[in-house]
Amino acid sequence: MNNIRKYRPGEAGSSKLSEERDEFERDYARLIQSPTFRRLQGKSQVFGAGSGDYYRTRLTHSLEVAQIAREVAKRLERTNPFLSKREHPGLIIDPTVVECASIAHDFGHPPFGHKGEEVLNHILMRDHGLKYEGNAQNFRILMFLEKRAGSESGLDLTAAVLLGINKYPFLIEEEGRLKGVYASEWEIIRDLRSQWNMPEGCSTLEAQLMDLCDDIAYSTHDIEDGIRAGKIQMNATFFEDQRLIRHVVMEILNDPNKHKFGWEQVNIEQMVRQVLSDYLEQWEQIFSECNGEESRTRREMKARWVSSFASSLDIIDDPDRDWKKVALVKDGAEDMSLLRTMEILKKLAWVTLIKDFRVLRLQKRSEIIVERLWDSFIDKEKGQWIMPPDWIDSYERRNGNWSWPRFVADYISGMTDAYAEKVYAELFASKSGSIYEMD
Repeated sequence: MNNIRKYRPGEAGSSKLSEERDEFERDYARLIQSPTFRRLQGKSQVFGAGSGDYYRTRLTHSLEVAQIAREVAKRLERTNPFLSKREHPGLIIDPTVVECASIAHDFGHPPFGHKGEEVLNHILMRDHGLKYEGNAQNFRILMFLEKRAGSESGLDLTAAVLLGINKYPFLIEEEGRLKGVYASEWEIIRDLRSQWNMPEGCSTLEAQLMDLCDDIAYSTHDIEDGIRAGKIQMNATFFEDQRLIRHVVMEILNDPNKHKFGWEQVNIEQMVRQVLSDYLEQWEQIFSECNGEESRTRREMKARWVSSFASSLDIIDDPDRDWKKVALVKDGAEDMSLLRTMEILKKLAWVTLIKDFRVLRLQKRSEIIVERLWDSFIDKEKGQWIMPPDWIDSYERRNGNWSWPRFVADYISGMTDAYAEKVYAELFASKSGSIYEMD
């Protein structure tokens, strides 16, 4: 069982298990030592990277997801005896694997958050019939783009970590798929899933746990940032505003994954009002306990909600798929009310932060930057002369597996927010520092 989980497809010819260090610890080291991990500090979470020292970036978000996931994994190991039987490689929870998956889960996000992802996908689909998607880009980075000593491409991660990141186990090029894995990496992922005898469409317990902990972080930490920025105002006028409630309801109704939450069983608007009312009431209570200190109240609110969600995570049977499911659980069944509450808090963060008109103005600027960069590089004869030489060298060595449009998407998506703005300024502004600054 260990061998199949610790198998490294990128090192299949020569690799042997390390006697000095656990294989998953080696994965952890490879991830946090990678340039892609460092670049997360310069990529937007909600507010643009560089907006202030307080606000989260993709890096701090990923570390927080990893911390929550590792602690929950350790608890589930203790409280679920069936895990110790190790009956199936996909029905195991190793805290280090979950931590690795959490650290790497946003590697594929381009600069400027979801707007950058949206623009790249639109251009690629419109002009070249190719998709761009952050989760799929994760695997392109981990299995192809990243470099390490002794490897032709990628980080040569273990099967357990690769499948722990794979929360959408599908070929993204299939008709109608919005998320998944590009064909170039899907062949290996599919083979690993076949070796593990994974049920079709099902993720490992480790991938499910990482995904839910990501949702917990979104629904708690983003709201904390929003309160700190003044985008979410902690008063009745704000929380009872009919336009806010309507926007939250519309986000729920327009979500392509809304079927997972059983919204047809409840009055959505009534539940949104109740959750927002309860949230404000809790804030006022904690604000009093913290002697009117807003910063302490924010942190305490966040901590209590993280604890509430994380402590409810457990493993239950999924009879529809003949598999196991990590879920928010109450009395042995999935706690749909708490799941809907978490979703409402996520939508609250989305409509107050992402849909704020100032943020949308910044996103429009980001859209222009990405589009202009694309236009500058996509003509291969001209674009190759204004790209870093090491990127061109990599392309020429492996261009049999690398079309020029995909290459350009890889290059732009790897940029931090600040670097994308710097290159844009070099190309289109009248002056931008010295040409001898290192890229």
